[in-house]
Amino acid sequence: MSDVQTPDVILAGMLAADAARPRLTFYDDVEGPTKGERIELSGKVLANWVAKAGNALQDELDAGPGSVVALDLPTLHWRTVYWAMAAWSVGATVEVAADGEGSGDAATELAQHADVLVSTDLEADPGTGELVVVTLAALARSAPSPVPAGGMDEARELATHGDRFTAFATAGADEVALRRRGAQPAYHSWRYDELVPAVDWPSGVRLHLAGGDVAAVLRQVLAAWARDGSVVLSRGGAGAPDLASRLESEGVTLDSPDLP
Repeated sequence: MSDVQTPDVILAGMLAADAARPRLTFYDDVEGPTKGERIELSGKVLANWVAKAGNALQDELDAGPGSVVALDLPTLHWRTVYWAMAAWSVGATVEVAADGEGSGDAATELAQHADVLVSTDLEADPGTGELVVVTLAALARSAPSPVPAGGMDEARELATHGDRFTAFATAGADEVALRRRGAQPAYHSWRYDELVPAVDWPSGVRLHLAGGDVAAVLRQVLAAWARDGSVVLSRGGAGAPDLASRLESEGVTLDSPDLP
């Protein structure tokens, strides 16, 4: 798969180009305990999060090619991005709901098809699979309540995993990388060799996203990175009164484009 533009190839390219350059900036405008957070990840820091999550998936949760990792996480969130990248690094299929905002119903539906369910829901039932409970707050060191027996408390445990990742096996280019459930069409999938959309965006694009379903957001992020670009995510910020000044201060050059 080395000649195919896949997430691992894109991440390696960003590290080679400039590991210190900001690649993912996140604003949280949703009412709640994390409102007002701004998180910025360089290529190096992003790769560190991906490596830790990838090692957790591979070493502790036995995920690899043929596995399904379901993400019951917010559509526009930095944690959603690195968990998707981690699942792709082990060669798994990422499965998401149409809205991706995390709910009991979404978690239940996704768990029916998943080997690993990654969710913010402390009461999520992973069925016969494994459960990872994600706490969204940037500085969280544990989940706000005990996670279900056998589940992984990401905030507490992810830091114990290594900063470097080597895959035991890789997925084939024609294997499914991403599946979206519940949208129109009701079920859609993308192979590894078609995951990254071909776009005519300029090199170094600074992309802003404030809407869309989680599958589209993940593919737009990859498209920007494939153009040696960077991404600003505004969770709940589509109507924020200071959005225009935010885009100017962040140097955004492309705002919420449609995918081809």
